[in-house]
Amino acid sequence: MAELSQVVGELISRNGGLLIGVLEDVQDRYSYLSEDALREVSKRLRIPLRDVYGVATFYRAFKLKPCGKYLINVCLGTACHVRRATGVLETIRRELNVEVGETTEDMKFTLETVNCLGACALGPIMVVGGKYYGQMTPQKVKKVLKEYA
Repeated sequence: MAELSQVVGELISRNGGLLIGVLEDVQDRYSYLSEDALREVSKRLRIPLRDVYGVATFYRAFKLKPCGKYLINVCLGTACHVRRATGVLETIRRELNVEVGETTEDMKFTLETVNCLGACALGPIMVVGGKYYGQMTPQKVKKVLKEYA
């Protein structure tokens, strides 16, 4: 807890006390926003915990549960959807035995969907650990997942 307090203090100084910047940096450091971290940010910034929690839950980028080593995002935007992105998503779910918004038991993968990744010409598209994979098919999904296994 002392380390968390020190880290939050440093991040507040670095971000000029701006809540969203502090939360982003805390999440970058710990991979998610724990209850203890939210309480510490609330205390140090003198912002009611309900307001800090409100910001953390409003923005989809903030995670309140530990994430896997690799974040998988599957685009379900219109261009990807019409190119059968749902089949890609279902293959990932089956192969990893994980639901959207959840993390595999081994903490290796977290699966999420997004409305658009801005690479419509490559659809359907998925991102694994920040690396983009375009024109995905269920067969290609299996090959990509093996790279990270």
